[in-house]
Amino acid sequence: MIAPVQTLSPTNAPLKTNAQRLNETLQYSCQWGATSDGGMNRLSGNDDDKKVRDWFADETAKCGCTLTVDTMGNMFAVRPGQNNDMAPIALGSHLDTQPTGGKYDGILGVLSAMEVLRVIHENNVTTYAPLAIVNWTNEEGARFPPAMLGSGVWAGEFTTDYGHNRTSLDGTTMKQELERIGYLGTTPCSFEANPLSAHFEVHIEQGPILDAAEKPVGIVKGAQSIRWYRLKVDGREAHTGSTPMDRRNDALLAAAKMIVQVNKVVTTGPLFTRGARGTIAVIESGPQSINTIAGEVKMSLDIRSPFDDDVEEIERLCAQGFEAINREHGTLFQMDCFWKSPATNFHPQMVDCVRESARDVDCTHEIISGAGHDR
Repeated sequence: MIAPVQTLSPTNAPLKTNAQRLNETLQYSCQWGATSDGGMNRLSGNDDDKKVRDWFADETAKCGCTLTVDTMGNMFAVRPGQNNDMAPIALGSHLDTQPTGGKYDGILGVLSAMEVLRVIHENNVTTYAPLAIVNWTNEEGARFPPAMLGSGVWAGEFTTDYGHNRTSLDGTTMKQELERIGYLGTTPCSFEANPLSAHFEVHIEQGPILDAAEKPVGIVKGAQSIRWYRLKVDGREAHTGSTPMDRRNDALLAAAKMIVQVNKVVTTGPLFTRGARGTIAVIESGPQSINTIAGEVKMSLDIRSPFDDDVEEIERLCAQGFEAINREHGTLFQMDCFWKSPATNFHPQMVDCVRESARDVDCTHEIISGAGHDR
């Protein structure tokens, strides 16, 4: 006997996911790429990535899905709905990790989507629109920089050629690895050729906000504006013993004051209260000699805020401060912005859907995503 098919509506919608099954599925899938300390090392395009992709394809097929793999290896497991002329509603994230990643980062978003799919399928529900469970390729960008590569090509931010020719440290290209593991698809990687009507993602918070608030769930309204910069300070190399303090052009000293300037800008006044962030996390000085004053320093700068205008203001204030610092020390600086990601405000109807669901766990806490690719 074939069970009658249901149509999902408010009267028959109180379906519940199985938390125990979800956790067991997550632990099982993490056998591919597991590290001895309990973490994950499943880089995009490696052998473990192939194994988890094969498993994903098999498991979603059991729930009536047809798999489409595009030219960037993005995987779309689609279960038909009532209106199959509509673009699917997507749930998903990514299965690749950082070299020392955790078991939940990205992975949880794919497996949560699979759990939703299983519940819908075992209850013989036909959704209004087709449902797509998505695994985006190289979302971390750990092996083939930059991050958000597969989704970026799909969204039109990068060309397919650009995505295919991203190279790992050993000289292998993204395209070569996708071909090797059997996931170089034929469907064009494009939101026009392969559209989605919406995309929802469950993701762990990579910060302390929910923990401090003692809340299990956050309703994400959007993602921060981000800009990355290369900073370079040029001074004059000289001997530490024979050069008086008032005759120095110390690039490292100027760089140190620039780091303090960044922190001052984002922790002062309304920028701080609106959630501004500024970080210098990478610094290289030369020459590396204990008795030589540094003549050159290279640094990174990461600026973030929920508001694009605030990022502009942080950049202006930092540059203004850097100019004064380098004038004081007789040094020169360069500031090159090499990546921008504007603030993203999610569609209000989609946010309302999440709000409604979050009420089931008595949560109304709303946050902005701070990470770059977890949107």
